[in-house]
Amino acid sequence: MSKENITFRIDQDKKVALETIAAGMNRDRSYVLNEAVDAYLEMHQWQIEEIQKGITEADAGDFASDEEVKATFAKLTNAD
Repeated sequence: MSKENITFRIDQDKKVALETIAAGMNRDRSYVLNEAVDAYLEMHQWQIEEIQKGITEADAGDFASDEEVKATFAKLTNAD
């Protein structure tokens, strides 16, 4: 996979935090930034995929019944 340079502005305190993390890991700042971008992309790509799945299910008329919603809500709120 080819690598490309990218430039952006960052607050000084965030830069110091990145440098501190990199030093603690015995890595350079680019490594830490790439790890952070990977985590960000993974989270947002997952979220977009789940939203698309939900839209597909809704378009197909696949909805939870009232009983399923109530059971899930009760489970999540510990309200029996």
